[in-house]
Amino acid sequence: MDFTIRHIQPDEHDALGEISARGYLEGGLLTRGADDPYLDVLRDVARRAAEAEVLVAADPDGTLLGGVTFVPCGGTPWADIAGPDEAEFRVLAVSGAARGRGVGEALVRACADRARAREGCLRLVLSVLPAAASARRLYDRMGFARAPRRDWQPLPGVTLLAYELTL
Repeated sequence: MDFTIRHIQPDEHDALGEISARGYLEGGLLTRGADDPYLDVLRDVARRAAEAEVLVAADPDGTLLGGVTFVPCGGTPWADIAGPDEAEFRVLAVSGAARGRGVGEALVRACADRARAREGCLRLVLSVLPAAASARRLYDRMGFARAPRRDWQPLPGVTLLAYELTL
């Protein structure tokens, strides 16, 4: 692995916000495209970092390659489907230039490692749009199981698929 996974620094919030926004836009994951209000959430990395853990992948020169929001067991405002004995991750995004380097997998593994290190944490969970085919293949490959009973709709007409990894 020619990059490191670490906590985000405050001066990197804007850069990760743009990586996240571009990734969701370019992946066709926003129902209203460039007018989607979720773009504001994706760009507000400072809030995510204050309320959860934001991890980044960075090249040795400091270039950000991607990031993820990790929600530890016990929850934060960022927990969508996690119960008290579950961790969750959200807003996994990898820059276009870094795709194919294992960045997404390394970020997910870092979340799984953090969840395993927490006493009493039994599962790592996530929600994903059906259209996020490459992300869903990654989760399948990493041993996450579909959890249809946990599928949900944050907005009318937007269904999120749930996955879980038993730790």
